[in-house]
Amino acid sequence: MSAAFDLSRYDPKDPDPWLALYLDQSLPIAPEAKTALLMGNRSWSRRWMFNIIRPAVFAFFLLVKIVRGISPHHPNLNGFLHRLIHWGLRTFCTPEANTLILRHFHIGTELLGFIKANAGPVEVETVPLRPRTLKDLEDNVFLQHDLNVFNFIIQLNASLRAQGRDLEPVETPDFSMISDAPFELAPLPKGPLNFVDVQTAIEVYTPLYALCLPRSDFVRAAGSLQLDETVAIYIAKILGSDYHLAFMKNGHPLVPLSSLQAGYRLMMHGLDCEGLHGWLRLLKARQAQGLPLDPRNPTGAA
Repeated sequence: MSAAFDLSRYDPKDPDPWLALYLDQSLPIAPEAKTALLMGNRSWSRRWMFNIIRPAVFAFFLLVKIVRGISPHHPNLNGFLHRLIHWGLRTFCTPEANTLILRHFHIGTELLGFIKANAGPVEVETVPLRPRTLKDLEDNVFLQHDLNVFNFIIQLNASLRAQGRDLEPVETPDFSMISDAPFELAPLPKGPLNFVDVQTAIEVYTPLYALCLPRSDFVRAAGSLQLDETVAIYIAKILGSDYHLAFMKNGHPLVPLSSLQAGYRLMMHGLDCEGLHGWLRLLKARQAQGLPLDPRNPTGAA
């Protein structure tokens, strides 16, 4: 257990809400991810700075939307944007925030890889994203992440439609691409200025994303945040179980939410993906132990 959540300090007369969430097992999130998220949530950056800067960020976001309404294609500063993100994360963000951001790309790669491996013969091509360092993010990682998701959905469904079929339950799913251990990340900066939590960083980064990229790229990025349920439904068809859909709280993309909510939805997107990946990791362990995949039917009895 992390020293930050020491059960020996538990006081029933003054229970720590963060300790309660740390011990809670309602979501199958990797311990290292949950610790990083809770450390950010309890930080002064999240509790104070986030609320102070949010009105200014919102006003800036409105201005950016006006600019993009007038000029939807220019400027296109993708390379500058990724270098700016790298510099900001390296200079100001906590190791916990940077851990969550780097983890997200590994998780996205593995979730799509699971669907592809268990979809039967399909023609799908995406770019695996495995950043180990913050410098790796400069290689168009954020934009490629969005392209991967939409290209995957288009190519997967086009291939399935051409064959006149849909995803079906797999008797013995292939979990080989789902990592068991924590992702191997390089040491992250921990200097005097590395104090910003992940949600505050995302709130600042979102309007900059909208400003530096063409409108179509930002609209696609904002739309991708609501694809968690879509991906989870694909996985439900493969597993023959919809239990994990209870984890998905980001809304279905057929009813799009305002891009002004993109910062919060990006946090929810990260949480959804962590929960879904953790669920597959749990099922992989059950399969290795010879147990039924559905924990609600632990004996396999009818």
